[in-house]
Amino acid sequence: MENPFDVLGLPHRFDLDPAEIESRYRDLQRAVHPDRHAREAPAERRAALGADKLLAVEQKVVLTRDATIAREVARRTLAIYMNLPNYSNNWRRLGFTDADLADGGSDRFLDAMVVWGDEAAIAARVAAHQAAGAAHVCVELPPTAPDRATIPLDGWRRLAPALL
Repeated sequence: MENPFDVLGLPHRFDLDPAEIESRYRDLQRAVHPDRHAREAPAERRAALGADKLLAVEQKVVLTRDATIAREVARRTLAIYMNLPNYSNNWRRLGFTDADLADGGSDRFLDAMVVWGDEAAIAARVAAHQAAGAAHVCVELPPTAPDRATIPLDGWRRLAPALL
């Protein structure tokens, strides 16, 4: 485990100002939080973290070649994040506009946040994260059923050989 003083770039003493600790924590969180998952983010986070730190990112995927189905699943999956300022502000920082974030997300936004296609397309996006510096990519395969209750075991079985 790393020394928390070093992680936050603070002097090694215990009489630190709590506001300074929180400020350093928030700066680090803004730079490297795993929910910053647009395509550009891994290289940016790698630069912020440095080469010697573990960088783990998350990528939502939809295993279909049908754009309409893929974007419907993406909208449903991302709906819980759309009105959260920490997400929307970060997406704007990454170049998305208010129009991109309106009405469940533009196609451009959804395609950047959720990769869709066949196994090769998904594996290519995972490889792009790794090439940008991610040591680990957590792949989330959301259920395609509207009730979100069905675990997509068939999809995981299809994806596993392409990702391992």
